[in-house]
Amino acid sequence: MLYLGTPSGPDVRAAMSAGLLGCMTTPAQGNVIPPGALYACDNSKFGSDGKGKHWPGLKKWRAWLTRTVTRYGADRCLWALAPDVPFDAVATLAESLPELAFIRSLGVPAAFAAQNGCEHGLIPWDDLDVLFLAGDTAWKTGPIAERLAREAKARGKQVHMGRVNSRQRLRTAEWFGCDSCDGTYLAFGPDKNLARLTGWLAELHHTPSLFGDAA
Repeated sequence: MLYLGTPSGPDVRAAMSAGLLGCMTTPAQGNVIPPGALYACDNSKFGSDGKGKHWPGLKKWRAWLTRTVTRYGADRCLWALAPDVPFDAVATLAESLPELAFIRSLGVPAAFAAQNGCEHGLIPWDDLDVLFLAGDTAWKTGPIAERLAREAKARGKQVHMGRVNSRQRLRTAEWFGCDSCDGTYLAFGPDKNLARLTGWLAELHHTPSLFGDAA
């Protein structure tokens, strides 16, 4: 499982260039993606304030995404997340559905944010490449999200979990079968937290996953 973070400091950037970590970018960040690093494009609909105040609007988001993919290459882009409405499955489907095709038109995988309630027939499986486990914490780490993650894998989709900032959450994402996850853990005390995070990842990589044997 690949952890995506912000390129905070030279050691983190070096780890990204070496392929040990991936880079998450958003319209609000303006960060330069490290040379050779894999990256993913979030949309700033959630943001650090939880209210999406950094969402630039649809037209500017499309322009930003196009510039980013053009600059860094579609081949290095893991996915781009369609616009969503945090915690609202119905509104997310309405907002995301028209943009999934746009993302694919740029030659990158399209990610769809799974929100609370999306399990009630509100996931456009044929139009997405990556299921992004969003929603509130209880839902995202609970049995419904786990079931959806396993269904996504059975359908040949990738799975990503957002807001992963602890060892326990990292293990939950791995248990669900996530291919990647992200968080702000490295943005706060990157020197200390980089060593801690890479240690957690090493534990996962050296412990056989039980995902394939799970019912």
